[in-house]
Amino acid sequence: MSVASLTLLHAKYSLLETMRVPVAVIGTIVFPALALLFFVVPQSAVAQNEQYATEAVISMGVFAVMVGSLFSFGLGIAENREKPWDPYLRTLPAPGIARVLAHILSTGLMSIVALVPLVIIGRLLTEARATPLELLAGLLAIIVAALPFMLMGICIGYALSTKAAIAVIQIVFFTLAFAGGLFLPPVLFPDWLNAISQFLPSRQARDFVVWAVQGGEIAPLTWLGLLGWIALLLALALVLFRRDEGRRFR
Repeated sequence: MSVASLTLLHAKYSLLETMRVPVAVIGTIVFPALALLFFVVPQSAVAQNEQYATEAVISMGVFAVMVGSLFSFGLGIAENREKPWDPYLRTLPAPGIARVLAHILSTGLMSIVALVPLVIIGRLLTEARATPLELLAGLLAIIVAALPFMLMGICIGYALSTKAAIAVIQIVFFTLAFAGGLFLPPVLFPDWLNAISQFLPSRQARDFVVWAVQGGEIAPLTWLGLLGWIALLLALALVLFRRDEGRRFR
């Protein structure tokens, strides 16, 4: 079988495994939608303003992708490392890249599904608006913006045990969400927090997707920061993967 066929096959069974735990699926899809429904829709100053409402929906979209990536990669890898099934999979002739791509594909699909209720709520209950072309641009931008969080999840998964990974992921995603302007618009930040926020991948991801959907100017720090985080976390993920391989497969 080709790498593409193995990737699709592995992605299929990864999705089936995930769907066997309904609460995991519901949490991934419903939590961001509830955050939009409870924290944005009741605020008429935001919900009734097209620009603010659109940015709020985008922020919740980035939040959904971030949470899905951190939990799927971080917790999923940490759990797999503690099961005998994972070492067995590494003995199979299938290339490791097929497993990595399958994980990205399955996680990406779940994240895209989580965006659907956000778009529906934003369209029906707020003044958020975007043309089909803008929606497509936003989707492509979110795919790019998800890469740092996927790599961050991989680093957590290979560095920590399952119990430790759960705690670290919760701290990381709440910190990045609040300080990155996903729960509170950056225009409301004090100067010191706004300065720190611009160096965080969550703030850079948010600003990048907002730019893709609404246009305007994009600060060089936004796209340079995203590239820097991707390069840094990719290098760290490779180091941690090789360390884990050296410990468990000597």
